[in-house]
Amino acid sequence: MVDTPGKITLWQMEIFLAAAEEASISAAARRLGASNSAVSQQLSNLEAALGARLLERGERPMSLTAAGEMFQRRAHTILHEAAQATAELTVRDMSSRVRLRLGMIEDFDADVTPALLMKLAETMPKARFLLETAPSHRLIDKLDTRGLDLVVAAEPSDVPSSMVVHPLLQDPYIVVTPRRMVRDEAKLLDTLRQTPLIQYTAQELMGRQIAGHLARQNLVPSHRFELDSYHSIMAMVARGEGWAILTPLGVMRAKRFMDRVETFPLPFAPLSRQISLIARRDSEEELPTQLAAELRPLIAAELIEFCHSRMPWLAKEMTVLG
Repeated sequence: MVDTPGKITLWQMEIFLAAAEEASISAAARRLGASNSAVSQQLSNLEAALGARLLERGERPMSLTAAGEMFQRRAHTILHEAAQATAELTVRDMSSRVRLRLGMIEDFDADVTPALLMKLAETMPKARFLLETAPSHRLIDKLDTRGLDLVVAAEPSDVPSSMVVHPLLQDPYIVVTPRRMVRDEAKLLDTLRQTPLIQYTAQELMGRQIAGHLARQNLVPSHRFELDSYHSIMAMVARGEGWAILTPLGVMRAKRFMDRVETFPLPFAPLSRQISLIARRDSEEELPTQLAAELRPLIAAELIEFCHSRMPWLAKEMTVLG
């Protein structure tokens, strides 16, 4: 489509905001599913229509000009109003929605996410879906900056007041050990104190939660390895290099190692995380509620049934919420 000279489009404003937030043409293009050249051309068209330079494109990273900073505030307001208008028109008919930008926690990508997308494809036959899989804190950041419409993520302790939360799943932390390392479950804690910990990275929310909980239990196990991959942690545990604290979802991500490890409840105060669907408070109300309702039975069928069958003691700990 060729833009009319001197006219400003919502697409141009969306491209501008993405470029301003990402500080990179290529990153903005990836986020929007467009080509670098298309993004660059639309920015040039927008600047020509406004008669002002908005971005210092020669800088790395890109920065906003004074005019760009002023227009950024206005563009947010305009796009918000457009989104609200669209929501009011489509809230009764989700089949007319044309786009959904969804962020999903990595733990769901092999089981729940494909099943959800198939359902959504039927419910929204006209929609184009943009899916981003990433750690929870990155998804919530992109939701906050309007890079995503909805996210499914581990809920942080300090959810911004600008967001609304739909609880989905309680995912408890559990102990994972090499098979036959624990001879007497009654002495599990003593065994753990004498064995190295394969630690989940403290650069992620989950790792910080685990480290903080261990500190509160006065348990500071020795560790040489701090990893950010469920598969790597499970592989190390399966090789007998130490034990780990993960969640059932983390264990499921590396199912091929399950026959070489054993799982136990935490031998001290319990700890769990909550997986939720999170939306901005100013988004349409119907879609997050509908999506959460679609997700809960999928979570029960695709995740909880398997985990309960392999770890029956999880029956009261790993549950669907809401």
